[in-house]
Amino acid sequence: MSQAAHLGLDIGGTASRWVLCGADGAELARGKAGGATGHVFNPAENQRLRTTLASIAAAIDPARFGIRSVTLGMTGYGATVSGEVKAMLAETFGVPEASMIVIDDVVLAYLANFAPGEGHVVAAGTGSVGIHIAENGAFTRVGGRGILIDDAGSGSWIALRALDRIFRVLDHSGSFGGVEVLADCLFDAVGGKDWSDVRQFVYAGDRGRIGTLAVAVARAAEAGDGVALEILRAAGAELAQLVSALSARIGLRPAGFIGGVLALHPVIEAEIRNRLGGCEVRLLNADASLAAARLQAVDAHGWRGLAATLG
Repeated sequence: MSQAAHLGLDIGGTASRWVLCGADGAELARGKAGGATGHVFNPAENQRLRTTLASIAAAIDPARFGIRSVTLGMTGYGATVSGEVKAMLAETFGVPEASMIVIDDVVLAYLANFAPGEGHVVAAGTGSVGIHIAENGAFTRVGGRGILIDDAGSGSWIALRALDRIFRVLDHSGSFGGVEVLADCLFDAVGGKDWSDVRQFVYAGDRGRIGTLAVAVARAAEAGDGVALEILRAAGAELAQLVSALSARIGLRPAGFIGGVLALHPVIEAEIRNRLGGCEVRLLNADASLAAARLQAVDAHGWRGLAATLG
């Protein structure tokens, strides 16, 4: 006879993680799968999510485990695609909609690290956004409006600021004099030095591809490039501003940061802490997929009812 299990999914754009836990919250199994997004209105992304879910289902032995609930946190998820995503989950795992909770990955990060109302969370990866979830479920969001409008301090923002700076130097002087290190790092990542190479990389790619250039900016900063350091410091200031905005509206709370931008260079975290001197700053590392699995099992912080309203 199979053991009843609760499935937690943390699906990101480049990789996904899953955990099964028992009714007592004890971990039973875990694994990894390919990435996907909640942009299921795009046929390619729709198929990508189906493939990811199918690979996870194939890794779970039905003779050992009977899935009783599914909690999914996914990048790019929004309420408008709720019906289609839940239909995929039902088809793949055989779980009724009443036993599903689907939320975006930043909300999952919040519930994995804080009790309701306890803190603020800023996610800084390809994009950037800040959120607070109150004890009554009231949801406050700041930033996160995409690279054409906002996403300040994100990987994409860093990359675009860097490209802007080197090409302004070129326009004014006819060369990349003074920003050679940054320019070389960017061009190595792009795969060419001509404007046509950069144009193709930026305008033919998605924001995730653009955001990868932030790693090149970090390399330039490590090599001592002053402009790169200035851009990364400014990114830290922008991320701190998200916390300041939440604090102005909600009140001072511990601020938790997640995302790859924080690992790019120490100057980013240092600037965040400098700007938020009166606020407790945490770099979050809780296991989001395990927290998702436990949500419909033990639910230690009382998130289950609130989370169901946040999808």
